[in-house]
Amino acid sequence: MNLFIAAANGQIARIVENRVLNEPAFQDVNLTLFLRNADRLNALKDNPRVTLVEGSLDDAAGLTQALKGQDVVFVAVVDHTSDNAWTKNIIAGMQENGIKRVLFTNILGLYNEVPGEFGAWNLQMVRSGLPAAINSDKLLADSGLDYTTLRLPWLNDRDEVKYTVTHRNDQYDGVSGSRQSVADLVLKLVSEPTLDVKDSVGLADPDTQGLDRPVY
Repeated sequence: MNLFIAAANGQIARIVENRVLNEPAFQDVNLTLFLRNADRLNALKDNPRVTLVEGSLDDAAGLTQALKGQDVVFVAVVDHTSDNAWTKNIIAGMQENGIKRVLFTNILGLYNEVPGEFGAWNLQMVRSGLPAAINSDKLLADSGLDYTTLRLPWLNDRDEVKYTVTHRNDQYDGVSGSRQSVADLVLKLVSEPTLDVKDSVGLADPDTQGLDRPVY
């Protein structure tokens, strides 16, 4: 399997890459790592399972070229561009190359699904980026691709992998989660191609349910 990771130097992306390259379950997965400055991942450049590609999600032509031969695309960044250029360029590049499966990072609160005091606080914090985030999810839903939108909780760097998953029409469960947990869900979706297809999933540590502020 060929896995393409956009924004490949992000913290969650780096966890995914490390697990793919070091765990036997993923020994048949090859990585194409797409990022603005490929030197940041120089430590991986000699790995036979890794292809580093320097580029930008703003560059539709370069992105489409880089996507050739890929099976699964993971976009490890939220599209907060004013015209959703990143989402549009990913969709167009995948369609051009006949790729169906995409996992796309987003924020919680797209559907007013976060309840209570925390929901009100979260809305206040994300309000400026919310229209672009909502539209990114809508563009994916209308694209015909086998997409999964990943609505991330407020993140921490705890080592524990512990999370519950909620779906598009569910109330969001929890407020915070570890980057390790997000990476774990991404790898589950990579491993099981039909899991949560054409859906939007939220995840968080269930122990944080009912709190009114993130846990770091």
